[in-house]
Amino acid sequence: MYDLAALEAALAETIFAGNLHFSGSTGSTNSDAMAAARNGAPHGSVFFADEQTAGRGRGDHAWHSAVAQGLYVSVLLRLSIPSEHMPLLPLAAGLAAAAAVRAASGLTVDLRWPNDLLIGPRKTGGILVESQSERGRLGFAVAGIGINVHQQSFAADLATPATSLDLESGRWIDRQPLLIALLEALERETGALLDPGAIRTIPDRVAQGSTWVRGREVEVHGPQACTGVTDGLDENGFLRVRTAAGVVQIQTGGIRAIG
Repeated sequence: MYDLAALEAALAETIFAGNLHFSGSTGSTNSDAMAAARNGAPHGSVFFADEQTAGRGRGDHAWHSAVAQGLYVSVLLRLSIPSEHMPLLPLAAGLAAAAAVRAASGLTVDLRWPNDLLIGPRKTGGILVESQSERGRLGFAVAGIGINVHQQSFAADLATPATSLDLESGRWIDRQPLLIALLEALERETGALLDPGAIRTIPDRVAQGSTWVRGREVEVHGPQACTGVTDGLDENGFLRVRTAAGVVQIQTGGIRAIG
């Protein structure tokens, strides 16, 4: 279980102070955060739970959220950034999640564009960003992050084999320091979106933490379906894929390795 008083104390100097909302069980922390955002909840509101009964990932894929087995958290962000910078937000969240996993477990996360957290070939987490724009600027965004922590087994029919931090590290990983590290990193990484100099470094830093965005033969799923070899990220965080017909700039969708 989480020690809520200790969490508040640890986050007292952050934007999340006084804005922690815990549920033993909820349908979806992202749905909770989106509803709160529309009702005026402040920047930095955090919604987290021990269980999600209707957890979801990108493309409305279900995210299995067993009781007290993973980290299920969504953060409301009110950032004054142009809408065109929105594609960088999932990448910033990925950088934050990778840093948190490293701090809490010593494990290195491989970032699979645009929103998957892998350890080796196995998926250990994912990111779902939902947002609402107002007159060409971001009105608010909700960054939902799910990380498998204690799970010991997974369904055999998953598109990408799954794993957990406990399985990969060979020891029990405490969710509380992981959550603290995640929120601290998320405050730092989303702050970079407001800095004209720092925002330009996000695609390069993602590329440095990923074996997927350059030189990987992939199949792209989604409206820009194609096959080819990844050729880096552009300044907007979009993935370039070299195909037989030329370079395609992938703005949305997912990728899977070929072979």
